[in-house]
This record gives sequence, structure tokens and C-alpha cells, in this order.
Amino acid sequence: MHFDWSFFQHLLFHPPGSFVQGAVRTIYLAVIAQALGVALGLLLALWRRGHLLPLRIFASGYIWLIRGTPLLVQAVIVYDGSAALGLYSFGPLTIGPVSVPGVVQAGIVTLAINEGAYMAEIMRAAIDSVDKGQAEAAESLGMRRRQAMRHVVLPQAMRVVIPPLGNEFNNMLKVTSLLSVIGLQELFLAAQDYNSTTFRTFEIFLVAAIYYIAMTTVWSFIQSAIERRLQAKGGDVLTSVPLRQRLFGGGALVAGEPLRGAR
Repeated sequence: MHFDWSFFQHLLFHPPGSFVQGAVRTIYLAVIAQALGVALGLLLALWRRGHLLPLRIFASGYIWLIRGTPLLVQAVIVYDGSAALGLYSFGPLTIGPVSVPGVVQAGIVTLAINEGAYMAEIMRAAIDSVDKGQAEAAESLGMRRRQAMRHVVLPQAMRVVIPPLGNEFNNMLKVTSLLSVIGLQELFLAAQDYNSTTFRTFEIFLVAAIYYIAMTTVWSFIQSAIERRLQAKGGDVLTSVPLRQRLFGGGALVAGEPLRGAR
């Protein structure tokens, strides 16, 4: 078997519609799931810091459970297990003119549930990085504890969250490929299906890898621009990470929360 350069070049620059649709689906799955994961992570982080014992126990147990199980297993449980147990069956959902297939819903839910556990720890570390004296000063001025958290602590914590949040989204773009286990037609599964008809495995998956690299590289530029803009406004987003380091590695990006690979 030899490497077919003409096939590779044609696929790279003239991909079939399934490839394009898979890449687009990968992007919007990552965007929606990341947004939901951030919201869930913030909620869990606040519950862990709250005074209500049941909420603290639930948040801690949730984080322990989700971080301790593979995303592949979670996807199967959410999509197949929930239907088998009679809890919920993911069917087509119509939102205005848009129809969302059940497998896409299950994919988004799975990614958001998984991401929420990791974002909770990132949010916790970011909130802890804010000087406690600022919250105390806000409360001394008449603010309630909740108001101090909302108006004083969280705005500063969100600036600290930006770098690890960007790294999480970069990872999210790649782990969408694991949803192929439930038949979600994103970029990886589109490549698998195309391979089943052409049997040009190396060329096809090399093109898929290039597409993933292109998506994560574009996001790296966007993330660097966001961080520069925040710093230009006088905020300190931990440390400014050079684009070269962001693309090729070297040095920690997150204080208090180590970077993670595939989940």
C-alpha cells in the first residue's frame, strides 16, 4: 500500500460535504457545550463554597464522579442508559425552524456535564485567588455576601478564568471526536464513514488531523487576542502566554489547576 498524494490533496482542498458538515458540527457542539459547562461549573463552585451542606455534598460528589469516569462511558450512559432506564429518550427536538437530532442533544449534554466538573475546579481556584479582604471590605460597606460575590469577587475571578477557559475550549474541540461512540456524525465519524468506502485510511485521517489542527490553531489566535485586550484594559489575566508557547507547549498556563489531556 502506498500513500496516494493526489487523493490526499484532493480531499484536503476539496472535501466532500460530509467532511464539511462534520467540521461545522464539531465547532458548534464545542461552543454550546463549553458555554453550558462554564455555567454549570460556576454553579458547582458556588455550591461548594456555600453554607448549605446538601449542596456542598452534591457538588463535591458530582465533581468526584464525573472526573473519575471516562467521557466515553458517560456518553453511552447519557444516550443509551437513560433510555434503557426509562428516564429520558433523546428524540428530535424542534426549536423554531431548527430541528436538533436526539444524538446531538445527547452529545451536548454529555460534553456539558463532563466539562462542568472540570470548570468547577477552575472556578474554585479563580475565586480563591481573589484577595479575601476585598469581599470583607464590600461586606463592611453594606453589601450582602451574595452581592459581594457577584459584584466584587466574580468579576475579578472571571479575568483569571480566561486562560484556562481557552485551554478547555481547545480541548473541547478535540474530545467531540469521542462522541462517535454514540453515532454522532462529527468530523471523526465523517472520516470513518468516508474511509469505509475508499479504504484510504492514512490519507483520510491525516486530513482529519489537519482540520483539527486548523481549528485549534485559529482558536489559539483568538484566545491570545482576547487576553491581550483584557490586559490592555488594565486587568491582569494571570500571565500573558506567548502564542508560540500556546501552540507548541512549554510552561504552565493555569495556576492551581493542572492542564489535562484527553478525558
